[in-house]
Amino acid sequence: MRETKLIQMKIYEADSIEKYNRFFGFETRHPLVSIVHFDSKTDRTDYRMYFGLYALFLKKTAGCQINYGRTTYDFDDETVVSFAPGQTIEVHRTEDIRTPECIGLVFHPDFLNRTPLAQKIKQYTFFSYSSNEALHLSAEERVIIQDYMDKISRELQHPIDRFSKSLIISNIEVMLNYCMRFYERQFITREELNNSTMSRFSILLDEYLDSGLGATQGIPTVKYFADKVCLSPNYFGDLVKSETGKTAQEFIRQRMAGAAKNALLDPKLNIKQIAELLGFQYPQHFARFFKKQTGLTPREYLRQMN
Repeated sequence: MRETKLIQMKIYEADSIEKYNRFFGFETRHPLVSIVHFDSKTDRTDYRMYFGLYALFLKKTAGCQINYGRTTYDFDDETVVSFAPGQTIEVHRTEDIRTPECIGLVFHPDFLNRTPLAQKIKQYTFFSYSSNEALHLSAEERVIIQDYMDKISRELQHPIDRFSKSLIISNIEVMLNYCMRFYERQFITREELNNSTMSRFSILLDEYLDSGLGATQGIPTVKYFADKVCLSPNYFGDLVKSETGKTAQEFIRQRMAGAAKNALLDPKLNIKQIAELLGFQYPQHFARFFKKQTGLTPREYLRQMN
């Protein structure tokens, strides 16, 4: 019943700091950035919200058990979840649990205008991770994130002057860089789970290419395989990069090139048929792809192999 209720709930549009703070009853000290504190006194429980903002929350809930597939992780430390503009989230509280304590950084994209961080913000792919891909912090890591939240909060208590923006931006960027570092650590500490995911991805990709699924589904995409392994595309891409040193797209293209080489040696298939099986609409598109991956055209490769 709760899920049905959430689906029917009106989506609150939080496309400004003022709207976001008004919804929860927080004070707005700066029009484009805010540090917010949630606790048992926070009135809002179940809601749906469209974010027109960047947001990063440090959840202070101890003894949390997180399930990833068949693997269970027990954490007595805190987690970081984050959201990007354009995302809609649903939040509801379990009946027998109080509102968890949480501190959050919320900032409008316009706050980054004319700053180097505006060009770099898309590098922080964790803003588009799913909630079950949250960052799990050690006690030491928690202190670091909390410290930068506190620094930004203290700066917001100061009257706005010509130094305010640069100081706040600097602290935001350092905190985001720490989150990237901690996520890389998380990928390493979950090596067994990552290997299982990579193994499944490899099998699924080979099946896709060997079965000629491209003829109906098109060229294999990162999103297709991310969905198959139940991960968000960004988290999946970062996991593949951490395990292989290649982007997920590079990994797919490399396997496609290998499949193309094998297919070219099959006397029953011509170049047009191979292109279709791999998902290319036109043979010339396949030829360009093959040349880029191997340094040879399909015909040059065949001549070399004969």
